[in-house]
Amino acid sequence: MKNTFKEIPNEYKITSLVNQNTYLVDGELKAWKGATAEVYSTISSTEEYAPTLLGTVPDLTGEEGLEALYAASKAYGRGQGLWPTMKVEGRIAAMEKFVVQMKTKRDAIVKLLMWEIGKTLPDSEKEFDRTVEYIYDTIEDYKQMDRDSAKFQKNSGVHAHIRRGPLGVVLCLGPYNYPLNETFALLIPALIMGNTAVFKPAKHGVLLLSPLLEAFQTSFPAGVVNIIYGRGRTLATPIMKTGLVDVLALIGNSTSANAIQANHPQKNRLRLVLRFRSEESRNCFSRCRFRFGN
Repeated sequence: MKNTFKEIPNEYKITSLVNQNTYLVDGELKAWKGATAEVYSTISSTEEYAPTLLGTVPDLTGEEGLEALYAASKAYGRGQGLWPTMKVEGRIAAMEKFVVQMKTKRDAIVKLLMWEIGKTLPDSEKEFDRTVEYIYDTIEDYKQMDRDSAKFQKNSGVHAHIRRGPLGVVLCLGPYNYPLNETFALLIPALIMGNTAVFKPAKHGVLLLSPLLEAFQTSFPAGVVNIIYGRGRTLATPIMKTGLVDVLALIGNSTSANAIQANHPQKNRLRLVLRFRSEESRNCFSRCRFRFGN
């Protein structure tokens, strides 16, 4: 039986476009008046099949990408910035503030997951709820790690305190198949460990970040989270060429990772946190959640 737009419940219909006209840099939601990219759903909203226009996002240039990078680098301050030197309870409080605001956007994000990725309502709700649970689990793991670091540990006859610190500026590139859950599996650990980040969402699943921009802005200090939109090569290439990126966090394939890494002038210094699309790596982040710390 053919589904039509009339059969879609009213609460899940697209009644207005999501025209995202800002991007987040240095704690400011900056208005974008340049070129935009249209976002479509493969789900048809007419009797005759045609992709459904969902909205638009900024099509930023390399200049805006560098602006975001410099904001993240300034916020990190070679490890002396407000965020990397903040006490554990301060970073946890910021993360808890974010997730509280995130939960108020559940309906909007679930709806966009259904339209952008083509997931069912139960699967979209599951991805959102699993992501919230992941954030809380990360917070608890971080608390336990902090408690453990307060104890003396013995290694080769030497007793010492072992404390982990952030790595630096992270370039985070999200995937399209689980654009919320797997993206946050990279971004959340990076942030809570004290790193600063430049985050570019994937081409598909890009609009679902729109309801969260204000939450990122109000929960974290300026420059800690910078969210940009546009083509990967246009933005990532000039960012990597500066050599200011300390960590590349990516979910994808080795070809993409190698192409991006090749632009870094000091590849031996660049840390990689990669997840490849395979069954073996699907649930690995419970084991490598804190690879964003020394």
